[in-house]
Parts: sequence; C-alpha cells; structure tokens
Amino acid sequence: MNYHKYYPIDVVNGPGTRCTLFVSGCEHQCKGCYNKSTWRLDSGFPFTQELEDHIIENLNDTRIKRRGLSLSGGDPLHPQNLDGILHLVQRVRHECEGKDIWIWTGYELATLTPAQRQVVDLIDVLVDGKYEESLRDPALLWRGSSNQIIHELKS
Repeated sequence: MNYHKYYPIDVVNGPGTRCTLFVSGCEHQCKGCYNKSTWRLDSGFPFTQELEDHIIENLNDTRIKRRGLSLSGGDPLHPQNLDGILHLVQRVRHECEGKDIWIWTGYELATLTPAQRQVVDLIDVLVDGKYEESLRDPALLWRGSSNQIIHELKS
C-alpha cells in the first residue's frame, strides 16, 4: 500500500482533532475529484511499519487529545489497500482505547465485498459513495456531494 499524506494533527476530516492518512489508489476516478494525485496505486510513498507505528504513537499521545483516525485517499477500500488498512484498523482497535475510526470510500456500503466488509466491521463511521460533481454541495459536513452517505456504524 502507498500513501500520499499523513497529518498527525487534523481538524478538517472528521470531528475533533484527528490523525488523517490519505492512501493511494482509486478506481472510481470521479469527475471533479479534488484529490486526483492519489488515483494511481503506485503514486505517493510506501506505507511502512515505521509510519504505522508512528500513527499508533500519535493516537496514544496524551499531550494532544485526538479523537480518532480518518482514512481517505484515493480509496482506503481499494482491493489492493485492504490488507494494509485492515492491519492498521486492527491495531487501532487493540492499542488505542477510545479512538474512533472514519473511512471515506467511493464504494457503497450495500455493495462491499466480504474483504471490504471485514474492514468496515471494525470502524465507527463510513462515508460512502462516489463524488458526483453535479450534486456538489459545499454546505455538507464531511462529504462533497449530496449522494454520499455518512453511516454511523458504532455508537
């Protein structure tokens, strides 16, 4: 898995202060996408064990009260990202008490594969659906177009 950017402190991609990882690879390639540079799977940088450990350390750092982890891209649920994302999400669940996990994906919840579902079963919020430029609405919170749905999976 590759990634484009990691923000150890982010207040834009989900509620509260978060750690946010933008992964590489998206087969949806939505017209009007603001993050086209992440579409290619081989773009960006290799996601290493060192970066994964750093994310876990950041989430557990008590000097900054982080609410959780946001995963975007590209698409975290791209088939070639699933192993890396699943491992990261499992570590957050086991090592970071009280942190929520949000994922943004172009895939729709009802059409997820069993492998994608394995990841989604471990997260708190899924924002799903392709970005539709004709349905763009800047007033929407945490999504770009009105067809995208925020699914609260755990409370």
